[in-house]
Amino acid sequence: MSPAVIQLLVLAAIAVFLIMRLKGVLGTRDGFEPKVDRPETASKPNKPSFEVIEGGLDRDIIDHVEMDSRAGQAFAKMKKIEPSFSVGEFLDGARQAYEMILMAFESDDLDTLKKFLSDDVYDSFASVIADRQKAGLKVNATFVGVREMKITGAKFNGRSKDGEITMRFVGEVVSYVEDAKGKIIEGNRDVIKRQVDTWSFGRKFGSDDPNWALVATGG
Repeated sequence: MSPAVIQLLVLAAIAVFLIMRLKGVLGTRDGFEPKVDRPETASKPNKPSFEVIEGGLDRDIIDHVEMDSRAGQAFAKMKKIEPSFSVGEFLDGARQAYEMILMAFESDDLDTLKKFLSDDVYDSFASVIADRQKAGLKVNATFVGVREMKITGAKFNGRSKDGEITMRFVGEVVSYVEDAKGKIIEGNRDVIKRQVDTWSFGRKFGSDDPNWALVATGG
């Protein structure tokens, strides 16, 4: 075998070795790989067809409602008055308020209700509690949790700076009513029941009071 052929075989062996090492580091391409746009060639996203707040889309809003919806525009106006306002933080507070208000009502706790309700709603709740006490009825309730929670509407009055957010809650509670003799006349102490409530919370933006109040209720 001539020296030239031997040299060619050696070079071929070295090339095969290097190719195998390269595959071990980079992996094997199987004919389908995701297309990656280079920074200088990536196409620009289409411009949204609706108006957005200054600085672009607000994830705090669009994670919960459509930006071009009435609620989305109301949230944008709320944030314009108070940049620190957060829809996500409001939802966390609403979940806690739902449990506290529901349990305060069931246990005749007027002091707690006074902190969370508007005057009109408080008067309505207090009237029901008074009638219940007059009849000698006692409600025993245990809050299990919130199964569902959703924003169903929001509005903002630019003149008065009043904001309102409507929520739909689906809660789970164990609840039963006893008469003056301790006899259960409604509900079941061993059954978890589902309760659906539509509540509206409101507050004035730009004021020193950051607290929301329950301003309307519905089923």
